[in-house]
Amino acid sequence: MLTEIQLRNFRCFESLRVDFGPGYNFFIGQNGQGKTSILEAVCVLLRLQSQRSSTLAPLVRIGHSTFALAGRCHEHALEFRYGPLRRKLVFDHVEQPAPKEYLRLARVVSLANTDIELVRGSSEARRRFLDFLGSQIERSYRLTLRAYERALRSRNALLKSPQPKPRELAAYDSPLLEHGAKLSALRARLVEHLRPFAADAHREISGSVECLEMKYAPGNEEDFATDLARSRPQELRLRQTIVGPHRDDITLQVDEMAANQYASEGQQRTVALALKIAQARVFAAEEGAPPLLMVDDIFGELDPQRRNRLFSSLPREAQKLVTATSLAWHKGELSGCISEFIDGTLRTK
Repeated sequence: MLTEIQLRNFRCFESLRVDFGPGYNFFIGQNGQGKTSILEAVCVLLRLQSQRSSTLAPLVRIGHSTFALAGRCHEHALEFRYGPLRRKLVFDHVEQPAPKEYLRLARVVSLANTDIELVRGSSEARRRFLDFLGSQIERSYRLTLRAYERALRSRNALLKSPQPKPRELAAYDSPLLEHGAKLSALRARLVEHLRPFAADAHREISGSVECLEMKYAPGNEEDFATDLARSRPQELRLRQTIVGPHRDDITLQVDEMAANQYASEGQQRTVALALKIAQARVFAAEEGAPPLLMVDDIFGELDPQRRNRLFSSLPREAQKLVTATSLAWHKGELSGCISEFIDGTLRTK
């Protein structure tokens, strides 16, 4: 369980300390006061990445060059310092040369209104969803992903050179194919693992007999090496690699109809929620304990029936951090810690 976090020069905060309890932790306040930034700080402290930004530089408070986060999780002391030239990672007061051991401590799932982009957005959003999950449950996933990205950047740089030579391209093909094949296999296995959890969660949240089906759609049509060789003339013309795992996708269908084209907005939101609940259940199945859940301002957007079903679908034992502009949407008794931004200051009720 996460018990506290301290922020310095992070987003809009010069300095802030937040204490957490088990179960529900509600953060109430108008938009722009920093509720989501608290959740983001938790994600960065525990996972060294943001659920909102692909890079960490935008998280530094305006007018500063570094930020620092510290906290306690499962009775371990954590500290992460970010700067343009160096990152410092400390676990139980000992600086860590690599994040491997640090990242084993906690798993995180984020639910937000923007999750609808998992359904109607570009394939990049769905790849990022897979990568965020895979990096937390498969030790080799993060390393394989980084190795493929390095190989892809190097090959694209060569393709952008004035006259890339076939022999040079062939040399860059080898690491791309090696790491790409491994990444594709990891993603395909991950989607198969997610499928039953997502289908069950979708039925629970929708309260209907609609069937959600998800499939892995690789970024190459057949054998990666064959596809890469066939695409060479087009790559030389476009000056970029056009096949491979960086073009992977997940197809999502509701009752055999493409969810991004034919599902209503309410149905699309239900699919997105089901994917995130499935993510949480995969963590629970793999680790034997539920992840920390961050629920960012979504309960107020749901109709009462869907909201109640979502409440019931969240892992009961999980610690939950929930943001909202108010709690007027909740009609019953609330259990948990409630903190509210009043005149720019976070106060616990």
